[in-house]
Amino acid sequence: MGLNSILGRSNSLKLALFATGLSGIVAEYVLSTLATYFLGNSVLQWTLIMSFMMFAMGLGSRLSKYMERYLLERFIIVEFILSILVGFCAVLAYGASAYASFNESLSIFRLPFDGVVIYTLSILVGLLIGMEIPLVARLNDSFESLKVNISNVMEKDYYGSLIGGLFFAFIGLPILGLVYTPFVLGMVNLLVALLLYFRLKELVSPHLRPVLFGSGMVVLLMLGVGTFLAKDIIDFGEQKRYKDKVVFQTQTPYQRIVLTQWKNDHWLYLNGRLQLSSFDEFLYHEPLVHPAMQLVPNAQEVLILGGGDGCAAREVLKYSSVQNITLVDLDPEMTKLAKTNPILTELNKNSLNNPKVNVINGDAYRYMEETQSFYDVIIIDFPDPKSIELARLYSQEMYFRCYQHLRPHGSLVVQSGSPYYATKAFYCIQKTLQSAGFENVVPMHNQVLTMGEWGWMLTSKKLSTDQIKDVLQKDKLEEIDTRWLTQDGMKQITSFGRNLVDIDSANLEVNKVHNPVLAEYYNKGNWDLY
Repeated sequence: MGLNSILGRSNSLKLALFATGLSGIVAEYVLSTLATYFLGNSVLQWTLIMSFMMFAMGLGSRLSKYMERYLLERFIIVEFILSILVGFCAVLAYGASAYASFNESLSIFRLPFDGVVIYTLSILVGLLIGMEIPLVARLNDSFESLKVNISNVMEKDYYGSLIGGLFFAFIGLPILGLVYTPFVLGMVNLLVALLLYFRLKELVSPHLRPVLFGSGMVVLLMLGVGTFLAKDIIDFGEQKRYKDKVVFQTQTPYQRIVLTQWKNDHWLYLNGRLQLSSFDEFLYHEPLVHPAMQLVPNAQEVLILGGGDGCAAREVLKYSSVQNITLVDLDPEMTKLAKTNPILTELNKNSLNNPKVNVINGDAYRYMEETQSFYDVIIIDFPDPKSIELARLYSQEMYFRCYQHLRPHGSLVVQSGSPYYATKAFYCIQKTLQSAGFENVVPMHNQVLTMGEWGWMLTSKKLSTDQIKDVLQKDKLEEIDTRWLTQDGMKQITSFGRNLVDIDSANLEVNKVHNPVLAEYYNKGNWDLY
């Protein structure tokens, strides 16, 4: 065999491994993203999916040592199977979600049926990925010395993983989304298999050549049909997750945004969690905004952290003294939607297009670290702290930075979840605020019909707790156009009965970046009653 032929075959194997390294890492990311969307708690899901896949890869590597013959043929078959599993993983997950909606009792070890499908896929894909490197290394063994062979094989796989990660972060998830990215991966595996089949055809057993070629054509047909039907299947599965008609959906690098409609009202969901309903969002946003604004007469500079739907900004704009509203939200697609989607622009009164509103898309924690600005009122409207990364936004460190950038007369309000469904989390936020310098904190609550009893923490740099309540009870809300909140309402939202949890004996810890206890408190709440 000539030197050029040897080098050509070896390079074909290494190119195949580069491509499978790319496909393998993106497959892990796709399954982790699907698990996060369907099951929640991104840190937990990414950790478990990656761990199960790595374990399965180890098993696959172990199983490969029992393969003595037909190594090239087996590798090609592995790629064919991976093409199907990876290509259809999102379709299978959404299909399982739709099926589970008809069979709500379907679960294994308390894992929902769609979760069972995703974790099963992660194990199967990991098992097959684990077979790839040993098989290629053994095929390449006759072309290179051991140390060069192993070095080149691992090198190409790791380089492929880097390109795969960049592809997923900047092209796959934000542009192709979870509908088409898996089929691109499936096609990569198929092309790898076909490349090796045609490049090393003389090494394939003659009696298996028609079987492998025919199998490749079948897989190609399946991927083609799947790509054509995928959106309809995924839309069907998405619709089954919601009881109302889905009128808009998109996947961003940060979250899945869904709008549903029932009669004349709309619901906004982020990653499957209800954020607001046009039916009663004012019962949430008016208590969020107006008490804090009432504590600072003639407030001019207001900071809203979160609130990408624009409804909090709508309420702040009702104060003529306000000159500038800075709104910091992570997801540019969310704020773009709030600026352009007719459903949201009607709901938020086109607030994000108001010249007084300056929208900044970025991480709120980092913004508070880097900003040189100071504010009269800070309104914090983040999603519930159900995960570690969200709990970071409710941390002592975050509140301390807010304290530094709040003017001496300023007020701050924090969306704090439910005082009854997640009581420990609710009062953990109060304790964390106090530890950051906000000594006087007034808990508030209101019944939001579509969300249940919800709460906020209100504080002031200047006023004591009694003074805060006194200002609220003597407010001048009659000058502000509100749909529900009145002077009597102000008294109501600051009134509580006895705590359902003995807060004094609960030994609540302060939520910190390095000790995110808030997420644990939140997830251990009485959400089964919700």
